[in-house]
Amino acid sequence: MLDLIIRGARLAGSADKLSDIAIKDGKIVDVSASVKAEAIDEYDAAGYLVSAPFVDSHFHMDSTLTRGRPRVNESGTLLEGIALWGELKPLLDAKDIKTRAHELCRWAIAKGNLAIRSHVDICDPELLAVDALLEVVEEVKPYLDLQLVAFPQDGFLRDPKAKEQLIRALDKGVHVVGGIPHFERSMADGSTSIDELCRLAADRGLRVDMHCDESDDPLSRHVEMLAQKTVEFGLHGRVAGSHLTSMHSMDNYYVSKLIPLMMEAELHVVANPLINITLQARHDTYPKRRGMTRVKELAEAGLNVAYGHDCVMDPWYSMGSHDMLEVASMGLHVGQMTGQAEMREAFRAVTSNGAKVLGLDGYGTEVGCHADLVILQARDEIEALRLRPTRLAVFRRGKKIATSPEQISTVFMGDKSFPVDFTI
Repeated sequence: MLDLIIRGARLAGSADKLSDIAIKDGKIVDVSASVKAEAIDEYDAAGYLVSAPFVDSHFHMDSTLTRGRPRVNESGTLLEGIALWGELKPLLDAKDIKTRAHELCRWAIAKGNLAIRSHVDICDPELLAVDALLEVVEEVKPYLDLQLVAFPQDGFLRDPKAKEQLIRALDKGVHVVGGIPHFERSMADGSTSIDELCRLAADRGLRVDMHCDESDDPLSRHVEMLAQKTVEFGLHGRVAGSHLTSMHSMDNYYVSKLIPLMMEAELHVVANPLINITLQARHDTYPKRRGMTRVKELAEAGLNVAYGHDCVMDPWYSMGSHDMLEVASMGLHVGQMTGQAEMREAFRAVTSNGAKVLGLDGYGTEVGCHADLVILQARDEIEALRLRPTRLAVFRRGKKIATSPEQISTVFMGDKSFPVDFTI
C-alpha cells in the first residue's frame, strides 16, 4: 500500500506527457504513465505542472519584514539600507527575529519554496540573530530546509571583532562560511579576507558563499581571487559567488579570461535580479546599466547559475512576497533570456540549480528523491514564468503542507459569461 499517488502530472522538462507519481515513506518510488497500485490517498494534478520545490539561494532572514523600522528607506539605495540596518540592529531581540523568520517561512511554504539559504549578520558581539535563527532552522525542519551563512556584514577584516565572531557562529552550527570582500577597506584587504575565509572553510569541510564584487566597479577583481582560492584549497563545487554585479561592467576581454577561471574552480553563481537591478547603477544617468551579472554568458559557459530573492520588505527592498517565479521572471527579462531554452534555464535557476548551490540531497522528481513537490496552475515551465500561477498544493515528504484554490476569473459581457484563466 502506497502512501500517496499524484495522478496526471506534467513534469518539468517533459510537459508534453502525463505521469503518475507514487510516494511511500516520504520518497518517490515510481514515476510512470500509470501507476497500478493502491494508495492511502490520491491527488489529481489534472494535467497541471508538478515540480520539485523552489529554492531561494540567497536571502537575509534576520532583516526580513522589518520595513519601516526604525524608518523607511526613503531613497531606496544600498547605502541608506546599510545605514538603516545599523540603526535597527541594536533594537532587535530574539523573539522578534524568530517571529519574523517564522512568518517569512510560512510565506515561502505557501509559494512552494522549501529550501532557503539565508545569510545571517555575525557583526554583533552577542550573535543574537545567529542563536535565534539556529533555533528556527530546527523548528521549521519538518517543512523546509533553512541553511545559514555566517555573514560579516561590516567586513571580515574591517570589523575588528568579526573574525572571532564568525568562528563562534560556525562553532554554534552555522552551515556556510560567508564574506564581503568588496566592503573591506582596500582591494588587498578584500583578497586577504577571501584567502582566510576559504582556508577556514577548507579546514572545517564547509561550503563558502560570498557577497562578491557587488558594485558597479569594472576593475573589481574579487571573483578572480575567489576562483583562485577555491582551486588552491580544493573547494571545487563548494563555493558560490553571490551578486557578481561588477561583471556587468567589466571589459569583455577580461571576462573572456575570467569565466574559464570560474569554470576551473566549478564556482556556483547566484544572481539576485530584483535587488541587483534596483540597487546597482545608481550613479548612472543615461545610458543606465542593468546591474545584474552576465547570467546568459555564465550559463552558456556551463557554470551553475541560480537566483535568490535576497530581500523581502527590509531596509534594502520595500517590496516582495518571496515568490521565486517573480525573481526568475525578472531575471529572464533583464538578461534578455527569452529563447525557449533560456526561459527553461530561468526556471531551473529557482529550482534544480539552486539545489546544487545548497548541496541538497534527494532533490528532484525522480525515483528515490524526497517527495517534496509543488503543483502549479500552469501547463509547463514557460507558462509558469509568464503567469506566476497559484500553487495548488505543496507537499513535503509526501505530506500536504499548503493548498490554494484554483484561480479562474469570470467576465460578464451582456447576457454571457466567460471563464478567463489567461491561457490559450
